[in-house]
This record gives sequence, C-alpha cells and structure tokens, in this order.
Amino acid sequence: MPHDHPHHHHHDHAPHGHGHNHAHGDHLHSHMHHEDEAADLQVLATQFIDGFLKATDKTSYLKLAGVPFERPAKDGKKALKLIDVELKTDWQVGTASPSFGSQELSYLPFPGEMVQERTNMSLIYVSLKEKSTLDIRDFLYQRKQEIEA
Repeated sequence: MPHDHPHHHHHDHAPHGHGHNHAHGDHLHSHMHHEDEAADLQVLATQFIDGFLKATDKTSYLKLAGVPFERPAKDGKKALKLIDVELKTDWQVGTASPSFGSQELSYLPFPGEMVQERTNMSLIYVSLKEKSTLDIRDFLYQRKQEIEA
C-alpha cells in the first residue's frame, strides 16, 4: 500500500526457549510476511478509525483502546500530553514509479472506479518544548506486538 509506513523488524529464527513447540527442530509456528502484516495493520487502522468516529465519548474510546494520554519526551524528563487526534483523508488517483533505464517516472493515472479513499489517524502530543506525532498504525503495531507476546 502506497502510504503504509515500512516497518523493518528483524526476526530471529534461532531455536526459541520455553513456550514454543518444536518437533525435531522444525519451526512450527507461522509468521506473517511484511505485505500481509501491512495489510492487516491497515484493516485494523480502518476499523479503529471507524470506531473512533462513531464513538459518542471519544476520550473513553481512546482510553479503552489503551491509547496513552501521556508519553515520555525525547529527553525523558517531561511527559508529552495528548491534545489532538488528527484525521487525514487521501484519494489515490494514480501511481508513479521509476522507469527502467530512464530518469523519468512511469505514471499511470487511475480510471474513476480505481480511485481509492484512505483515511489515517495521528495522535498529537505536546509539551512546552516538544511536539510528537504518533501514527495510529504504529500504535496499533505496538499494541499487536504486546498482545502477541
């Protein structure tokens, strides 16, 4: 997906300790490929945003979802406070990619039925000296990792 943030996570396939079932050293549990994981996160983000928009009490919705209302600042001394939830909608109307053997982009505008709407959410945190934006997909990825751990 064009606007998904790349997540580079290295995965160790060395033998694991307790809690993993192994038969003769075979690797039995499955792992999602990066593309599948990005698509899964986009579905989660879409559902999360839809729920947020429909919630009559937005603050309670965020609390129930485990969204932190404070985050550590870069220096770790002061906490950043959640002040805004930002929604941004884009419509992808075409695609552009490098052309083989050329300095020009290969451009393909989409016919009307292929134009897709994408809405994303960001959590905006501030302090007197700092502003931080947390993409909802990054938050959901972290939550997913915590749940699966």
